Amino acid sequence: MQQNKRKEQQYRVLDVIISTLSLIISSPILLLIAFGIKLSDIKAQVFFHQKRIGRDGKAFNMYKFRTMVVDAEQQKAQLLAQNEVEGHMFKMKDDPRITKIGKILRKTSLDEFPQLLNVLQGHMSVVGPRPPLPDEVAQYTSYDMMRLAVKPGCTGLWQVSGRNKLSFQEMVELDLHYIRNRSIKFNFIILMKTWRELTGKGSGI
Repeated sequence: MQQNKRKEQQYRVLDVIISTLSLIISSPILLLIAFGIKLSDIKAQVFFHQKRIGRDGKAFNMYKFRTMVVDAEQQKAQLLAQNEVEGHMFKMKDDPRITKIGKILRKTSLDEFPQLLNVLQGHMSVVGPRPPLPDEVAQYTSYDMMRLAVKPGCTGLWQVSGRNKLSFQEMVELDLHYIRNRSIKFNFIILMKTWRELTGKGSGI
């Protein structure tokens, strides 16, 4: 018990260090992104927050740069039939709700950077399973719920193992594999693979 508590403290210290340094180093780029979003639609908010489910089923607001039109959530119900991912997720390769600058941000994964604020708040970790939506969790089996045993991450094993090419159940298996083998070393391996994907040396996340 004491050993697990010590490990969690180590994960937390690394999360704070990595997220703080990442935000400081990338701040000029993040300001340019914010300016670009405002330039594309002066009425649109720079940040988009959405309720997600975190560790042990606790809800929190996850931050992202806005990549969709303002009424994207209202349009989702009309697009459910075009879902391209099997299982309890919604993904469309050519989602009509995504803005022009949003396509660039998503392709480079820069839209995810505000989640580092969630890390500082303690809702997320730098590495972990993808945080699901409440309506997705509502359809989870008891087995699927096991992926909520740790904090969700900005990146994870799913993101560097095929991402949208994988089915929901394949994602669950990857998440459970990560949870069973979670360690500081494993986290750094995933972070290195994420960096390779972001810099174009991988297959793309």
